[in-house]
Amino acid sequence: MNNGTGHNSGRLLWAGFFAIFASGVGFSVRGGILLDWSREYGFTNSELGAISGGGLVGFGIIILIGSILADKVGYGRLMVFAFLMHLLSAALQMATGQIYASFGREGVFWSLTAAMWMFSIANGTCEAVVNPMVATLYPSQKTHYLNILHAGWPGGLIAGGLIAFFMTGGDLMGFQPFPQKVHWLIQMSLFLVPTFLYGALMIGQSFPKSEAAEAGVDYGSMFLQLLAPLMILLLLIHAMVGYVELGTDSWISKITGSIMADPKRGLLLFVYTSGLMFALRFFAGPIVHRLSPVGLLLVSAVLAATGLYLLSGADGVYFCVAAATVYGMGKTFFWPTMLAVVSERFPKGGAITIGAVGGIGMLSAGWLGTPVIGHQQDYFASAKLKELSAPTFERYAVSQEKTIYGFSPVKGLDGAKVGVLEDKGADLERVVAIDKQAGAKDKGAEARAELASWWETKGKENASADAEPIKDASLFGGRQALLYTAAVPATMAVLYLLLLLYFKATGGYKPVHIDISGARVKGKGWTDEA
Repeated sequence: MNNGTGHNSGRLLWAGFFAIFASGVGFSVRGGILLDWSREYGFTNSELGAISGGGLVGFGIIILIGSILADKVGYGRLMVFAFLMHLLSAALQMATGQIYASFGREGVFWSLTAAMWMFSIANGTCEAVVNPMVATLYPSQKTHYLNILHAGWPGGLIAGGLIAFFMTGGDLMGFQPFPQKVHWLIQMSLFLVPTFLYGALMIGQSFPKSEAAEAGVDYGSMFLQLLAPLMILLLLIHAMVGYVELGTDSWISKITGSIMADPKRGLLLFVYTSGLMFALRFFAGPIVHRLSPVGLLLVSAVLAATGLYLLSGADGVYFCVAAATVYGMGKTFFWPTMLAVVSERFPKGGAITIGAVGGIGMLSAGWLGTPVIGHQQDYFASAKLKELSAPTFERYAVSQEKTIYGFSPVKGLDGAKVGVLEDKGADLERVVAIDKQAGAKDKGAEARAELASWWETKGKENASADAEPIKDASLFGGRQALLYTAAVPATMAVLYLLLLLYFKATGGYKPVHIDISGARVKGKGWTDEA
């Protein structure tokens, strides 16, 4: 199908779908293996947030750069670069064991951060290409087809969540393909499957340019679109979208797993809400026909705020599922519908305005959402643990305080020690025995031996007294982080309401078209206002 554009629109749409699908797989698996990283390397939630944030910051930066270069360099060349960065990210992660042996905990922190940056750069490059590409291929149905394109994201989240669930020994109604836990490295590398798929679909294809480039709009005019007051407001709102959607999703399975007293239930709940997103995004067109894009965004913000508020107080599986359903329905349409609004209202911006919105959303998620939500968990959990049991806090807190942009310094809980407590030292004893038998003397073996010594002298004898306070404190930290995050979509709802009133006062929401010279034109259903 070429849709009258001279390009194989259907094939390019699905290539873009699987490029975003690969991003979703990696993101989802990473959320499921945070506990592995915490226990294996002793990272706090703040440190995990910093690593995960790197998986989003690079995304944001490269969208901005890639969107500027897209029409000059060419979509095809950018996709080759994205493919290579995906491969390099996987290769660096595969070297984690050797890096831990040679450089210890700090070395792994920086290598994982670098790998997440590479992964995010690849994802950002893909997004810098596929968003304007699909907007150009389907100019009269942007909201509908951008939502279909971005159904690849929850599709990847579903696949990644199931990978994390089953490869950690999960059993679903008697189906248990992996009775023994599969190492996180193998889980994480599976994002390469859709990576090779989108690479194959892109081979030999002719790529369009953005609408603005096809119409001959110069770069100066494209950049000027970023200064329009409405565009500035949309950028601000999308920064909040990145914070609440991607920032929260980086942690949601871990937090809900604590609420439901089972990490695997948290993964399944994440798969469920991702399934809602996947299904609903195929119906964006009919919904928008009834509500308008801004009306859909307003409803979404109200649902997201309500869902997060309910999750922060959820108790038990059924309440958690109900609250997560409301949240999942709320977050579904944020990202692609915002892209559609920007493309429809600022077509002269071409790839640059779409890229700016995507970039600001990812930067917000990486620099603010993921690390701030992680730090909030440390802050509230540590304060609660001090209140419940000061001696327990002293045994499990890391030695150095961490801060987020100079605010709220806190000693978070050592993930490795908490992990040893939860399995009563069984796994640690097994690994240390293997180290001794092999005569291992690298930094990883030294760290494990030190942890084993701590467990024998301090941890084991206080385990029964420490377990409940740590569990309660961690749960409290997660709940408080969700409660504070609920304020973000609540603010978005107010801003969307103001936008709705603005458009109603100016004749209603209508897309804008550009003619061949790049000027706005009036016609049936169009307006010359931006």
